[in-house]
Amino acid sequence: MAIGKRLNKAREGVDREKLYPLADAIKMVKERAKAKFDETIEVAINLGVDPRHADQMVRGVVTLPNGTGRTLRVGVFARGAKADEAKAAGADVVGAEDLVEKVQNGSIDFDRCIATPDMMPLVGRLGKVLGPRGLMPNPKIGTVTMDVTGAVKGAKGGSVEFRVEKAGILQAGVGKASFSEEKLVENIKALADAVSKAKPAGSKGTYIQRVAVSSTMGPGVKVEPNTILG
Repeated sequence: MAIGKRLNKAREGVDREKLYPLADAIKMVKERAKAKFDETIEVAINLGVDPRHADQMVRGVVTLPNGTGRTLRVGVFARGAKADEAKAAGADVVGAEDLVEKVQNGSIDFDRCIATPDMMPLVGRLGKVLGPRGLMPNPKIGTVTMDVTGAVKGAKGGSVEFRVEKAGILQAGVGKASFSEEKLVENIKALADAVSKAKPAGSKGTYIQRVAVSSTMGPGVKVEPNTILG
């Protein structure tokens, strides 16, 4: 079946103007996740912020209670004992100058990047490479840290970085279509709680304005914003 026809069929029964309670929306999305692979369930949240202003930026990290269903490759910039600690914790790529050189040459073999504070002068050279990919380590989200073990295990265990984009939209994968409805609801509520706590001082009016959930190949289903909290 062509993608267009499949999507149109999946949209059947979804009122595109209606706001559904979170549990109902998740059920509808799961029922329509018919691809031959285990689709990712994603949530998009429109926030009442203008991220062009520094005091309205929203970013952070949250460990989802039921994981993401995805295995992340983790890269760590560290030396000596901290490099050994990173390897023991399960990091996939560990290095210092050698890893900087690899990245500069276009070899980025990781999905999450962690660095010890002493490595940041080196890693800072990679801003133009890692920054656009959302991989630049940052102390605000716990990826510049001396607790290498905790950061690596967190990344491997289901921690998700979130960051609001230019239009005030925040998007994140919160699990797989194979997850139970209950687990997906728990994950989304954990994300929403972290986003609420990250509300910037410059945000005025309604903070969480619109919410939608979808699967990789399925239609978006609008959610009642108040049902993702608590």
